[in-house]
Amino acid sequence: MWKYLEQASFPMTEQQYFEHLNAIANYLTAWGSQQQIINYLETTKERPRLGKAVSIPLDLGEKSSEWILED
Repeated sequence: MWKYLEQASFPMTEQQYFEHLNAIANYLTAWGSQQQIINYLETTKERPRLGKAVSIPLDLGEKSSEWILED
C-alpha cells in the first residue's frame, strides 16, 4: 500500500498496474465475492489514508480451503 503509481520508484508500468488490478478482480469474481465487497464499501465508515489501507473481510465459505492454507 505504500507503493503509489505516481511515484518514480513505483515498480510497475501503468499497463502492469492495470493488469495486476484485473488479476485481483478476476480472483474476486471467481470467489463470488463481488456483492460482499459492494455491501462492505457501501456500509463502512473506514477510509484509506496515508499509511492505512481499508481491509475488506471476505467470507469464502467452503471455498476457503482451496485458496487459504491453514496451520
